[in-house]
Amino acid sequence: MIVTIMQPAYLPWLGFFDRIAASDVFIVLDHVAIDRNSKTKFANRNRIRTAQGWSWLTVPIRSKGKHGDLRLNEIEVNNETNWRAKHWRAIELNYRRAPYFDDYAPQFQAMFETAWAHLAALNAAGLKIFMDALSMDKKVLLSSELDCEETKDRLIVELCRKAGATTYLSGPFGRDYLNPADFESAGIELLFHDYDHPAYRQCFDGFEPYMSAIDLLFNCGAGAAQTLRRPQSLSAS
Repeated sequence: MIVTIMQPAYLPWLGFFDRIAASDVFIVLDHVAIDRNSKTKFANRNRIRTAQGWSWLTVPIRSKGKHGDLRLNEIEVNNETNWRAKHWRAIELNYRRAPYFDDYAPQFQAMFETAWAHLAALNAAGLKIFMDALSMDKKVLLSSELDCEETKDRLIVELCRKAGATTYLSGPFGRDYLNPADFESAGIELLFHDYDHPAYRQCFDGFEPYMSAIDLLFNCGAGAAQTLRRPQSLSAS
């Protein structure tokens, strides 16, 4: 059984879903603290394609005075501004001429019309839309419901054990902090996922990689899953 573990993300990119597709079980790492200094911080933001290149969409959160102690499943959305209308307007403006916009717009519009109190609920709703659209029938677990005691790299091994993993599929940055000996001792194969980003026709000239997967859906439609799942590199080192 192949298990992958990732922090929840807002409108995730293609590599996020390719790792899920390559796994049997996806564990949402939602009980750890948000890392404000991480170069991979996408819990509350992601990028969409625009005529100028790309632009951030950022969900405002309530974090004042909680730095370092704010767990991902506890983050409250700051609804003092109408960010939902702003995000949907930006998506509609930049993708309304995409060939498959009308196929997926109602699901995302409904998500943006819902008042979300917590970021975790918003991201879970988005995850379901994407997985349904990409025909991904995978088991999804929440780390907050698995009663874990370990932290950092040992936490990953503990989560794998609880999920019954025979293989753990890590992202490429796992090479920097995971100890292969810990997985070997647990009888779990450790593999790393290096995503080879595909190119496809976007709404504007040129190609910008690393956009939210919303870009892939609106531009490729039913072919999105095939475009996403081009042959990828899984390695033990």
